[in-house]
Amino acid sequence: MDANEILDYCLAKKGVTETFPFDNETLVMKVGTKMFLLISLEKQPLSISVKTDPEWSAELREQHPQITGAYHMNKTHWNSVLLDGLKKDLILKLIDQSYELVFKSLTKKEQNDINS
Repeated sequence: MDANEILDYCLAKKGVTETFPFDNETLVMKVGTKMFLLISLEKQPLSISVKTDPEWSAELREQHPQITGAYHMNKTHWNSVLLDGLKKDLILKLIDQSYELVFKSLTKKEQNDINS
């Protein structure tokens, strides 16, 4: 997958916005007021950071050397994912889970605003 495919996939989800809060090359995708995906638009190979269930994170890191604890993030919950060599369905599953985990952490009012 390339950056445009990832961005299009994320932006198709309800309540998603994109921003550059850190610098001019790290794009942050948010659902509501919280980030669920970070992507460096300048670095190659392409990588993303996503939130995952801690148990699944441990399993992913054992099975895929491209998946490690995310730099500057809580490594229990966040993974850096080098996309080279990973199947598209796994990448989409990682994005979906990150979105869902973050969406569920929003206030009920934010969730209702996004769903309405």
